[in-house]
Amino acid sequence: MDGWLLPLSIALIGMTGTLFAPLLTQRLVGRVQSEQFERQERMAEGQWQREQRAAELDVRRACYVAAMAGYRRYRIELMNFLWLAHKAGAAGDGDGAGNGNGDRDAVRAAGRADLEAARQAMHLAFAEAQLVGSEAVVAELDATAERLSQAFYRVLRLDEGDPVPDGGFEAVKADLLGLGERWKEMRAVMRADLGTDARLQRGR
Repeated sequence: MDGWLLPLSIALIGMTGTLFAPLLTQRLVGRVQSEQFERQERMAEGQWQREQRAAELDVRRACYVAAMAGYRRYRIELMNFLWLAHKAGAAGDGDGAGNGNGDRDAVRAAGRADLEAARQAMHLAFAEAQLVGSEAVVAELDATAERLSQAFYRVLRLDEGDPVPDGGFEAVKADLLGLGERWKEMRAVMRADLGTDARLQRGR
């Protein structure tokens, strides 16, 4: 009897293997496909996050560039208007006669308009940078805006012939020249926030 049980067992095992092989293969294929899908999802998620970080970095960089450009333009217009106010004051100390007064007034009015346009553009650029900047950048922008506001007030008082104490032409000019260092400090904070120096170091 044992003689026919062994072949029967072998046959049953073979049939079972034949029947279950497709199921096992299907499960194995399904598992491989699932792992591939999860890996592709992780790669897609990682790519999306990198693209988001790059996009956010581009926005910050554009805002910082606009803020620095707005700052420089405003400072230049402050210097220009300070010089116009100084020349007008020097002319007023003279005889004050002649047809040049009307021309000087027109030049001062144009200078004041340029100054106001630069001031508004700077405030807008600073506001946009403050929305996307780090805490360090926002603090630097706030401090810089305060310095510029003080300089603007001193220039206007000088133009009106009623300078603040220690607010003569030379003092205000020195203050505006000193604001050039403020621009460098602001630029350094922005570069640090963007990781510019770190990327340059890695590229060496």
